[in-house]
Amino acid sequence: MYFPVYRARRLRKSETLRRMVRETKVSVDDFIYPLFVTHGRKVRNEISSMPGIAQLSVDYAVREAEETFRLGVPAIILFGIPKKKDPRGSEAYARSGIIQQAIRAIKDKLPELVVITDVCLCEYTSHGHCGVVVKGEVDNDATLELLAKMSVSHAEAGADMVAPSDMMDGRVQAIRRALDRSGFENLPIMAYAAKHASGFYGPFREAAESTPQFGDRRSYQMDPSNAREAMREVRLDVQEGADIIMVKPALPYLDIIRAVRGSLIFRWVPITLAESIP
Repeated sequence: MYFPVYRARRLRKSETLRRMVRETKVSVDDFIYPLFVTHGRKVRNEISSMPGIAQLSVDYAVREAEETFRLGVPAIILFGIPKKKDPRGSEAYARSGIIQQAIRAIKDKLPELVVITDVCLCEYTSHGHCGVVVKGEVDNDATLELLAKMSVSHAEAGADMVAPSDMMDGRVQAIRRALDRSGFENLPIMAYAAKHASGFYGPFREAAESTPQFGDRRSYQMDPSNAREAMREVRLDVQEGADIIMVKPALPYLDIIRAVRGSLIFRWVPITLAESIP
């Protein structure tokens, strides 16, 4: 009925024209570069499951951040490898913790670079779980206090954004309230809103030395089969104050990303993909 009046190929004639009408664009502005930071000086520990990526001491992390920013990448996300782990992950919220040191050093050199920090206890606990373990189980509410404390310590060190990845219930609200009480009401939260249990996290667990010492994380990370629950998790995080939401891992859950983006409730909320963020 519409042919030959409408010819879709008219807007495909040249590369310049195709660029003008391109609906989906990915550029360097969309990237967040992960850095794994460890104690010491001039330390570079290669990560076998991530060729080209390494655990870096703060001095090397600053150099890497400088090169990243020079290439036009607007943001980094920091993951820490502590000097010593304990059951409550105390270095996660210590003023002298490795991430707090890295934030201060990087922001001193690169004040315009957006520094995002991972907020989770798994890298810092001796048992490798994302929260406080009580009688063999992760205690959700006891963990919230430590996540809030960790977030405030990152903000005080100069972080531009915090990214809770633990999947505890209510953690976005707890972090938002703690940040607001501490004078950081303008600091955004990027929530790992729909984080599914997955074998894809194996390389990250090597990089962050955070493999659970017993059991697994299926009691708090999402069941991979539950799409409706994913939407509910996203809705809860938005209601609790999340500024950016993440669906993780990205490639196996493109249907969830599409459903979230298509929902009127979430159209104003930025969504980030997690393939480049371990």
